[in-house]
Amino acid sequence: MNPRIIISKDLGAELTTAINECEHDKIFVLTDTNTEKYCLPIFQAALASSPFKGEIERVCIPSSDLSKTLDSVSHVWQELQKGGATRHSLLINLGGGMVTDLGGFAASTFKRGINFINIPTTLLSMVDASVGGKTGFNFGGLKNEIGVFNDPHCVIISTKFLETLDTENIRSGYAEMLKHGLINREGRTMFDELISFDIANPDLVQLARMVGESVAVKEKIVIEDPLEHGIRKALNVGHTIGHAFESWAMRHDCPILHGYAVAFGMVAELYLACVKMGFPQDVMRQTVYYIKEVYGTLPITCDDYPELLELMTHDKKNTAGIINFTLLGGIGDIHINQTATKEEIMEAMDFFREG
Repeated sequence: MNPRIIISKDLGAELTTAINECEHDKIFVLTDTNTEKYCLPIFQAALASSPFKGEIERVCIPSSDLSKTLDSVSHVWQELQKGGATRHSLLINLGGGMVTDLGGFAASTFKRGINFINIPTTLLSMVDASVGGKTGFNFGGLKNEIGVFNDPHCVIISTKFLETLDTENIRSGYAEMLKHGLINREGRTMFDELISFDIANPDLVQLARMVGESVAVKEKIVIEDPLEHGIRKALNVGHTIGHAFESWAMRHDCPILHGYAVAFGMVAELYLACVKMGFPQDVMRQTVYYIKEVYGTLPITCDDYPELLELMTHDKKNTAGIINFTLLGGIGDIHINQTATKEEIMEAMDFFREG
């Protein structure tokens, strides 16, 4: 089943319709401490102006990816249990990727699975985490180590929530949009708009349209390959090295947002794509320049390479311990299941530091 993706024009009406489509003896909304403060009022105001008249119980977990843990999952289960949830209840996940991933997992496993609706509130979760059916949490210091594939009933994307975001979080989500521009199989028009967009002073009307286009790129790929056996691995561009950067930063008490890690990973992996697949150097340089200007860099040194390589070996895309990449021969020219030697990967990290 592929969930309905709703680019919202009337949040209250669309949410009421979605709730009515789901069996629900009780309804719960999951937030983190940030979305409880900034996004729950928008959610409540939308419902207050809609035909919906039911009761919704609230569940809240601490914010930040450091809270994407088994303890937080357990807390959600306990709150559902205390609130009298049954297998006929409904969970609405209102938040960024951490909330939609963790809430989706909690819903998928509570009473062997209850209905859930995702309402992403960050740009990252709108274009990435809330779409595609991946749920889960971090475990043993590794990103999304435990999880299941399970689609929400629907995803409601309302750009009203973008007004609550700080600059860093807008940029974090935008990195995944850049990736979608690079893997878009329908030409480079989308990439050209993305690479010239002023993300420092974003036009939210233009950005809302671009979000819809970005979601459509991911949605087409997910429909084609829902369980990531083939072309869905295109969505991993920038993620093999990016996830290692993200885990490294978490281990060294300097956590970075997921989109920043992906942006940094794209720099290194586009170098590999140039060397191994003939990706055009001018497009690589253009992308790298944009990423360096917008995202800065990560303070790794060559002394960190062994640890980063070790982190890459834990990536879920690997087979038999061989580090696996999705590399591009050009915009939309996708090559999955590519490998690289340790020497080539270290060269790519040299390029990231110095390029």
